[in-house]
Amino acid sequence: MTGVASDLQRLVDHLGTRLHRSVAIDDPSIRLLAYTSHTGEVDRARTESIMRRRVSTELTSYLGAQSPSHADDLFTVPACPAIGLETDRIGMPILYEDSMLGYLWLIGSDGPVTGQDAESVREASRQAALILHRERLTVEVTRSRERELVRDLVSPDASLRAEAADELIEEDLIVAGQISAIVATADHGPSEPLSEQQRLALHIAVDYGQHQLALKHALALNRPDHSLLLITQDGSQPAKSAALEQLAQKVHQRLTLELRSQPAPSGWVGIAGAHRNLTDAHHAYHEARRAADVARITGALGTVVPYSRLGVYALLAKLPPHELAEGIHPGVRPLLDPDSTHRDLIETVQVYLDNAADAQRTAAELHIHRATLYYRLRRIEDLSGLDLSRGDDRLAIHLSLKLAQLTQLR
Repeated sequence: MTGVASDLQRLVDHLGTRLHRSVAIDDPSIRLLAYTSHTGEVDRARTESIMRRRVSTELTSYLGAQSPSHADDLFTVPACPAIGLETDRIGMPILYEDSMLGYLWLIGSDGPVTGQDAESVREASRQAALILHRERLTVEVTRSRERELVRDLVSPDASLRAEAADELIEEDLIVAGQISAIVATADHGPSEPLSEQQRLALHIAVDYGQHQLALKHALALNRPDHSLLLITQDGSQPAKSAALEQLAQKVHQRLTLELRSQPAPSGWVGIAGAHRNLTDAHHAYHEARRAADVARITGALGTVVPYSRLGVYALLAKLPPHELAEGIHPGVRPLLDPDSTHRDLIETVQVYLDNAADAQRTAAELHIHRATLYYRLRRIEDLSGLDLSRGDDRLAIHLSLKLAQLTQLR
């Protein structure tokens, strides 16, 4: 048990003995830090918290919604059996100079908290704040060093990468092993900065993902328009891929939760393949980032996308901007102008080609009559000079549309 964990455990043990009731301390994300044995009935929420050291996202959201935003004293969270909270919780914020460091929890079924007992809870909260603040300072020093090394690890400079990999291992910040990456990003236009809410959401989602992994098996880095999680894993390739996809799904779920006020979908996660060792982290980083960006720009691949499923996009996304633009067929270019009145035609031919020229399926997907579909396709042929009955011309249009989407990445 670490120093902080043992200090918190002694604190809750002492308080629990003094009050003759169950006590627990969570961090701000409702991850369990310390707890006493229960003195009465235990509900599903407490069992899950003890067994998994965390609770469901539904329960996290409920507790967040029920906790007063500016609480600085005892408050009560009503029971909600549907999500496992079968008994009221009495909460006390753990604050250090108005900074939220966690919560101290009592179970309502143990009885009300008044008088001297309430003052004991407040004092325990103040002591917990000092313990957690000290830990935060220590962690911040370590993370500052970690961020510096991760930036070097994914830099274009090979010598910097090699040196950073050696130092990360020597300083015991990461274990050796095959490396992969997850990149999370949020909705934004070309050259458009993310909002503070979006950047915080990315930070929280990736931090949540990091805490799903064993200690020293992940490194995180937050960038202006995305967040990176580097992961080392052991085991067979199939197990590794499955575990990464499950982790990426959890990161996306948490990102969606944090971006709940944004239009949906508003968050995307890319997954890299497995690479040999830590010095290959920059390859994993670029694969995951490309997968996330292509998913965001095209909107055709889902919200959680492994690099291995990019198909032709993986190749096209490597091309420099001028080559992407040059690859667009001259007949298609005028139709792609943002001021063009042919957006319905472009959407129609995109869906038609994505559906392998299946007219019935395309008409159903677009909610139009098949005669309307044929009319639009003829208009595309007239305006572009291409013949959709010819395979080469269909490929030219389809490729041009994909290239046009990918130019937004640059």
